[in-house]
Amino acid sequence: MARKASPDDLLAPLTLAVGQEDLLLDRVVRQVITAARAADADTDVRDLTPDALQPGTLAELTSPSLFEERKVLVVRNAQDLSADTVKEVKAYIDAPVGEIMLVLLHAGGAKGKGLLDAARKAGAREVACPKMTKPADRLAFVRGEFRVLGRSATPEACQALVDSIGSDLRELASACTQLTADVEGTIDVAVVARYYTGRAEATGFEVADLAVTGRAAEALERLRWALAVGQPLPGITFALASGVRSIGKLASAPRGANPGVLARELGMPPWKIDRVRQQMRGWTGDGVSAALRAVAEADAAVKGGSADPAYALEKAVVAVARAARSRD
Repeated sequence: MARKASPDDLLAPLTLAVGQEDLLLDRVVRQVITAARAADADTDVRDLTPDALQPGTLAELTSPSLFEERKVLVVRNAQDLSADTVKEVKAYIDAPVGEIMLVLLHAGGAKGKGLLDAARKAGAREVACPKMTKPADRLAFVRGEFRVLGRSATPEACQALVDSIGSDLRELASACTQLTADVEGTIDVAVVARYYTGRAEATGFEVADLAVTGRAAEALERLRWALAVGQPLPGITFALASGVRSIGKLASAPRGANPGVLARELGMPPWKIDRVRQQMRGWTGDGVSAALRAVAEADAAVKGGSADPAYALEKAVVAVARAARSRD
């Protein structure tokens, strides 16, 4: 068995990243490339998928060069490589080329286990990149991020950040970086509350509720939070359209009608009848038509009709809020 490479040896001939957490896998790749280019600015980087790494491709990429150029070869989803390619990879890692760093990204598990075992036997530098499904894991991740960034954060602040951001590791990492850049001294729970409270709960229906009552600034703020936490864009346009249509339906209903009867006729729960009645005070028929046109344009934009769907959504929110005050 080959001597196992040190975890700190970023220029090891073989790095094995095992797991399904995309952020951690990408960081392993980035660290190796950064180290290689620090040693040689002209390092050639090849990022390969199983489809791209056909039999013979690895031999071609690792063949001796006249100039002994440094290379980083990244193989993603190594568990999905074909049997013939796996044979080539196994043969290569038993006799690696000096100036080439091979990075294998493997999901772990039973699929492709033969390659995983061979890489370990060859002494690969191994980095665990497990999917962080437990809140405790994400909390530990946040604490680690602040340590790496050289900043102090209270345990309550770390927990509040996890509670507010949710499960997306990229968002958590981004939040840690933002707080570190923006805030001096220890990061406490008050700081996290000021930046992120309410973010995880931002939904398209909250955006719609604010927009249909004419509160444009608040609706835009909530929209930006919703986009930041990855709310699906079509879901936001659906919520806006639903809110405006409900107002249009109720506006055309007989005044003073029983909420229970209206609920059956309009297909709304009784509690929603009361809410929509409160929301529709500044609306006119022309306002409803203008708002629906704006939402339809935004819906087309987020489904591929625009290069900037977020801006299209912002325009729709402003248009809906303006229509909500058309009676004024």
